[in-house]
Amino acid sequence: MKNPLMVLPEAMKATIALAMTAENGSVPKSTLNLVVLRASQINGCGVCVDMHAKDMRKEGEPDERIFGVAGWRDTPYYSDAERAALELTEYVTRIADKSDPVPDAIWAKAEEHYDEKGLSSLLVAIGAINVFNRINATTRQLAGKY
Repeated sequence: MKNPLMVLPEAMKATIALAMTAENGSVPKSTLNLVVLRASQINGCGVCVDMHAKDMRKEGEPDERIFGVAGWRDTPYYSDAERAALELTEYVTRIADKSDPVPDAIWAKAEEHYDEKGLSSLLVAIGAINVFNRINATTRQLAGKY
């Protein structure tokens, strides 16, 4: 099937607009990039993994930080704030896997590094990338096709 966001251009515009609002907070773009890459890995969205890894490289991220995000807990390449954002990303992306979707301890770690606007940016970024991931993965979109 053709990508539904291409079939419904207004849906594409709306989803992109939602994703872009995440950049209006206090979270560094490099952190948002890590978040969308990690969620895309979890969701198995080859299109988004490919696109966001390439974007990160163009923006000057070292390969270690791009490739290491899948195993961020066991690599030295991320700040405590980035680690909190990545952990929050994993919980929010896997929200249905546990009876307590985002435990208080995970939220508290994120609050140590991000104010309400920053947390809002993270949640919007995570939500938006999950929309893209689910549409792409469901319709088996191929990386590099668009």
